[in-house]
Amino acid sequence: MTELLRFRHVVYRNYRVWRKLIAASLVGNLLDPLFWLVGLGFGLGSLLPSVGGMRYLEFLGSGMICYGVMYSTSFEGLWSAFTRLKQQRTWEGILHAPMTITDIVVGEWVWAALKGVLSGVAILTVMTALGLVRTPMALLALPVMLLTGLAFAGIALVITALARSYDHFVYYFTLFITPMMLISGVFFPTAQLPRAVQVVAQALPLSHATQLARGLVLGRPIENAALHVVALALIAIAGVALARALTARRLR
Repeated sequence: MTELLRFRHVVYRNYRVWRKLIAASLVGNLLDPLFWLVGLGFGLGSLLPSVGGMRYLEFLGSGMICYGVMYSTSFEGLWSAFTRLKQQRTWEGILHAPMTITDIVVGEWVWAALKGVLSGVAILTVMTALGLVRTPMALLALPVMLLTGLAFAGIALVITALARSYDHFVYYFTLFITPMMLISGVFFPTAQLPRAVQVVAQALPLSHATQLARGLVLGRPIENAALHVVALALIAIAGVALARALTARRLR
């Protein structure tokens, strides 16, 4: 059992480093999604009618929870993890201890997901302060945030294992994150999109996460809830497994 939990040492190591940089980290990973929420929610929201029986601020806020998790997790799994992999060569150093590549990758996977949960909790707290959360079911959004973070952490670590420089992350954000953010129901309902785009959107992790979080936070029924959970879990497991294989090949 102890060997199965060795990854926690990587999580704790990253946490201790993060504590020294907490101010910059909070500004970068928390304020960005909060600015989107306040700016669009109050600005654009005042010009829009209700969306699916919800105020636009409610609709946007419940989607921004998942956006915040995705953004923060991706940043940690890309730039921060790549720095530890290539620039600082921290991962190679850890392998001199009684640790394995699996321990390192799983530790980074869990740590990136936890960073994402922090962003999601911040947005949920703001929504609660604004009176947008009226059901205790919103607490069930916490495991959804963690599962969402694990899904995006796995994908990010795959890209990190393949990248040769920081410049390669531009492709990931421009060709994957940005389009997914626009068609996954964060800013507007996917029902307004062309049918072909809707089909693509339903296969994306952010779409599954958004539908789960919106239903739980606003106390609305969730269609195919089990399907969304299974989809996120499969993406998370497949991502970390592939990241582990690619990282092992790279470090060898």
